Order: sequence, then C-alpha cells, then structure tokens
Amino acid sequence: MSDQTNKSSFTSFMSSGQPWVWMNAGAVAVSMIMVAGLLFLIAVRGLGHFWPKTVYEIEYDNGTNVVQIVGERVETEEVPRKRIVESGIRVDSDKDLIERSLIKVGIREVLGVDFMLTVAPNERSVRVPEDVIVLERTQWGNFYGYLTDVKEVGKTVDVADADLWSELEHRLHRVTELRERIEHIEKNKIGSINFQLEKLRLKRRGLELKGITDQGSYDLLSTEQDMYTRDYEVLKEELDELYRDITRDSITARVMTGDEVEIKLANVVKAYQPNAMTLAAKIVFYIKTFWGFISNDPREANTEGGIFPAIFGTVIMVLLMSIIVTPFGVIAAIYLREYARQGLITRLVRISVNNLAGVPSIVYGVFGLGFFVYVVGGSIDELFYREALPSPTFGSGGVLWASLTLALLTVPVVIVATEEGLARIPRSVREGSLALGATKAETLWRTVLPMASPAMMTGLILAVARAAGEVAPLMLVGAVKLAPSLPVDMNAPFIHLERKFMHLGFHIYDVGFQSPNVEAARPLVYATALILVAVIVVLNLSAIYIRNHLREKYRSLEQH
Repeated sequence: MSDQTNKSSFTSFMSSGQPWVWMNAGAVAVSMIMVAGLLFLIAVRGLGHFWPKTVYEIEYDNGTNVVQIVGERVETEEVPRKRIVESGIRVDSDKDLIERSLIKVGIREVLGVDFMLTVAPNERSVRVPEDVIVLERTQWGNFYGYLTDVKEVGKTVDVADADLWSELEHRLHRVTELRERIEHIEKNKIGSINFQLEKLRLKRRGLELKGITDQGSYDLLSTEQDMYTRDYEVLKEELDELYRDITRDSITARVMTGDEVEIKLANVVKAYQPNAMTLAAKIVFYIKTFWGFISNDPREANTEGGIFPAIFGTVIMVLLMSIIVTPFGVIAAIYLREYARQGLITRLVRISVNNLAGVPSIVYGVFGLGFFVYVVGGSIDELFYREALPSPTFGSGGVLWASLTLALLTVPVVIVATEEGLARIPRSVREGSLALGATKAETLWRTVLPMASPAMMTGLILAVARAAGEVAPLMLVGAVKLAPSLPVDMNAPFIHLERKFMHLGFHIYDVGFQSPNVEAARPLVYATALILVAVIVVLNLSAIYIRNHLREKYRSLEQH
C-alpha cells in the first residue's frame, strides 16, 4: 500500500510539471553563471592590462653564465621538471614541479625578442629597483632600463642625477604638446585640404569627360586649387618647424645588457617609474591609460595604442543597420500578418524567413560582396562617379554595404518578433477602431502599430546583439585592419558611407590571430572583447529602455 502511495505521489509530481520548471530554472541559472564567469575572466584579463606592473631586476643563471634580466613578470606557471630539462634548460632543483615565468623585457631592438622565460630555481636574486623606468614608444614596444642622461640637440643637459627624472617629465610634456599640434595639423587641416584638392581634381576630370572646353570653368578650378596649395605650403612650413622642435630632445638609458641606448623623446608616448609609484599615482595612471586605450588610434600593427576608430566604426555600422532593418522588417511583418491572404504561399514565406535566420553569416557576406558592392556599387560608380574611375567609390567595400549586408542578415529576427507582437493584439481592438469609423490603414497606424512597438523593439534588440558581433561578412564588405579616415568627419557631406571602417570584432580577430607578436597582443584581445561587450550592452540597454517606456505607455490600452 505504501509503495502504491509513493508511486502515485511521484506520478502526480511528474505530471504536475514541477520537475520541468525546476530543470529549466537550473539550466537558466547554470547559463547565467557561465556567462558571468566568462565576463569576469574577460574583465580581469582585459582591465588588468592597464595597471602599472612591477618591474623586476633578476640575476639569472641560464646554464652558461649569469645574466641580468629587467622586465615585467607577465605570468607564472608550474610545469614538470622533465619537460623543462627536455627543452635543454639546466634546472638547479630536484622538485617535480618547477615554477616558470614569462618576463616581458621589451627592448626588442637590442635583444630581438620581447619576452624571455625563466625558471625559479635559476633566479639567483630578485630586486625591485625604484629607479627603473618604463617607456611606451611609438614603435619597438615598451622599453625597460635606467635613465643616465637627458640630451638637447645631442648635448647632455647639465642636471643633477636626482633631478634627471623631473627633467625628463618636463621635456616629455613639451613633446606631447608638440605631437598633438602635429596630429591636429596633419589630420584636420592638411587632411581637409587634401580632400578639397581631390574634389577639384575629380571636377576637372568630370569636365573633360563631358567634353566641356570653356576655359573659364577650368580657370576657376585652377584659382581655387592655387588657394588650397598656398594654404598647404603655409601649413607645411609650420609642420616642418614643429618636427624640428619635437626631435630636439633625447635621453640615454642603460638596458639590462649593460649597453647604453639613445632614444628620441619624439618616439616616446609615455614614461613612468612603476616601482616608485604610490597607490594613488597608480590609480591615476590606470584611468589615464584606459581612457587613452578608448580614445586613441592604434599603433604598431594594432598591437599598441587605442581602439577608438574600431569603436566608432562599430557604433556607426550598427546604428545605420538599425535604421535600415527596422522599417523593412516591420513592413514585411505588417504585410504578412495584416494584408496577405493566409494560405500556402504565406506559410511558405514564413518558413523561408525562419530558414534565413539559420543561413551562415559568411554566405550573406558573399552575397553582399557580389550584389551590393560589385553590382549596385559598380553601377553607382558608372552613373555618378565616372570621373573617379578606375578607382572605385561605391564599387568597393564600405560602411553602407556592410550595414545593408547585416540588415539582410538580421531582418528575419525583426520580422518574426514584429509578427508575434501584432498577433498578440486582441482582435477587438481592431474591430473597435473600425466601428468608430477609422479606416484599416488608420487603425494600423494609430492603434495597432503603437501597441506592437515593444515587440518591434525586441526584434531590434536581437538584431543589434547579433549584428554587433558579426565578423565573417564584414571581412568581405568593408571592415579593414586600419582605416585611414573615419566615415564621419568635418568635410562635406560629413557622412561618407563609401569609406571603409574598423570594427571591434574584426580588430579582435586581427590582433589575436594575425599579430606578429602574439604574447604582446594577448591582453589587448581581452580588453577589446570587453569593450565590444560593453558597446553591445549599451546599445541594447538603450533599446530596452525605449521598449519599456513604450510598454508602460500602451499597457492600459492592451488591458482594455
């Protein structure tokens, strides 16, 4: 009797659906934990890159002689002693597990490498010298050494050893100001002049293609060109003077090999003494470095510097994609739900739309390259930009074609979400509106669509989440390793949809898999991935806020 009771209780418990509820809740909890763990790993690896690391001076026995190593301890791991011995390294220890460290030594131009491996038993002594300096340079990566002299025009500056660091900071501040002035002239002023000169060249070429022989038109173009040329010459003289000024100062530093190296301050982006920093100074340094990573352009094959062009390109592409995909997806959903006769053909269309969501993204990239770039873009060039041919204007990858390709990729998501929102609106709402004398179009525009707007925003949120992280199709339709200029600038018409652009997802791929220095680039992969997640979260939160606002606005109408 007891067994039958227990069996009956178990059967009723299973039939109640409670096990499936708990199973789903458990699956959701595990998924949330995994996502949180992944984000935590990315955040720790990415954000930790900007903290000023301790620099060690190690006397190391490499088996032949004792050498001095100066650098950052990047990572430490325990490996079997047998594995180390088999690699040809003598180990002064009988332990089965040996601690091995990866040291970033940085002076690539002297040693030919950025990193060295050490094993703990062979480290004779380890010091943390406060006078060691770290230089972040425009090329050759970081520099680790000891400051010995400050020079001006090749001559040593007469300053006490205790004041060398202050003198370096003062002169580096001057160099930074000069570098900012140079970048402003080159990117903004000279860049604008070159843009205008190119427009004049294309205008002249256009007159020649049209067969216009009126000399007055050519003279007007020549006059305008001479004006820009004179402005360029003035800026060129100013730029030459700034370059002479910025190359004035240099320093001499002693590296771990004992050699002294002269470094031009024009090649130094940042100088600091991490071992002498207080906690407050490290926090200020961390904030400045992180902001520089977000706001600066990349350097050294994208392994140094910042990622601002990639952030800007990603946001512009996603916004443009959203502007394109939303009306097309909503209109298609409205037709399928409100106007199309519900039959076999409509069902086949819905099945096709659902299947499109499962097509690999690279297929969309191939289609975008073949149709948007070559067919549409090539035709636009033939019709409107003949003077620029054979150089393509819209006939090559750009932010417009990338946005259209991703809009095509994500439009099924918007269609399905909008259709579901339209289906949830009670039929009585439509009938009530029609009974009051409104036409079907007015009912749709003034009543149905506002009530379905939260569902539209849900579709847009899903579209943004997928499009922002796509990389494969973008490699074919416009994303590049390094874009010379942004798609938006101060040159009319201000928005240049034909330009190539950088993208955070492609930047991660390029830095992680195409970098000539994988170890140096690894922290940037985590940092860039974290920024990409943050960009997607910000875009989605903005859409979620709008959706929730619309949902509250029309909640009372839905209840009626």
